[in-house]
Amino acid sequence: MTVSMLRCFRKTLLGVGLASVSFVAPMAAQGAETLKIGTVVWAGYGPFYVADELDLYDEFGLDVDLQFFNDPALIPSAMASRAVDGGMLTYDQVVGSVAKGLKHQVVMPIDFSNGGDAIVADKSITSIADFKGKAVGYNPLSPSDFLLAYALQSNGMSEKDIRPVNMTPEGIPGAMASGSLPVGVTYEPNVSQILGMGKGDKYHVVYSSKDAPGLITDVLVFDQSVIEKRPEAITAMIKGYQAGLDYMQANPEESAKIIGKVLGVTAEEAVEQMEGAYNLPLDEMAKSFEKSEDTTSFFGSGAVIADILVKNQQIQAAPDFAETFDASFVEALTE
Repeated sequence: MTVSMLRCFRKTLLGVGLASVSFVAPMAAQGAETLKIGTVVWAGYGPFYVADELDLYDEFGLDVDLQFFNDPALIPSAMASRAVDGGMLTYDQVVGSVAKGLKHQVVMPIDFSNGGDAIVADKSITSIADFKGKAVGYNPLSPSDFLLAYALQSNGMSEKDIRPVNMTPEGIPGAMASGSLPVGVTYEPNVSQILGMGKGDKYHVVYSSKDAPGLITDVLVFDQSVIEKRPEAITAMIKGYQAGLDYMQANPEESAKIIGKVLGVTAEEAVEQMEGAYNLPLDEMAKSFEKSEDTTSFFGSGAVIADILVKNQQIQAAPDFAETFDASFVEALTE
């Protein structure tokens, strides 16, 4: 699905009754601020999709323009060039960017991947050890790269033990369907597409983010300069996310239709994909900023992430993890 198709889907979704949502303004606020946000198609971003379609940001004086990217690895550079104001990334991307000198900071965790990112393989391949010498398709410097590196490391292996194939997450299903790629690393909805190919019995998940809880955390990120200049807009976006999450919980069927349209799947399939991610409500976000060795903390997951990135020579040294986030927005909203 192309970016233009996604935008078309987003603007032509089925109408959803708003009478039950008392805080939704009937029309966009006059002179509302606009934040242009780089994102990808991912079930974990459902609250933002719902808030966008139902104009839930209006109550907070904000308009959010979602810019869809086919490759998440392009979003940090788009932020650096000011092509977008902020981005929805994974925390490992932020660690890599900050280690290279970019002043990108997380303002809120969005979700923990809970099986939505996965390594899928032909059923003849039953373990990570079976990857040895085989072609493995994944997108370098992306969550797929990180998940693969962690899986290999956990099994006493490294990238040297496989034959890496540079490929976007969306390219994995086609390559596997052609028979040219026995192992691929990607995320939903691509994972479900691969598992359903043929009669649904040719491919299976060998390793997923369920095996590494908290290590793949989606986050809302802005450059430090944007944070300093536009704090009210960022606060409004976080409030809009919570409004979207509240609507999802109160109206699951309508929300599934909206999210399914963005994902390009049915409402039922959207529900299945959303099970691969856990969206954090505002009152649970503070734990991510606490200093802890737990992988649900940015300090705990950051240490594991940095170790892998250094070993893979993607960064020279681990950054100060306290420099990778700004907890003030979440703190102010939960006081």
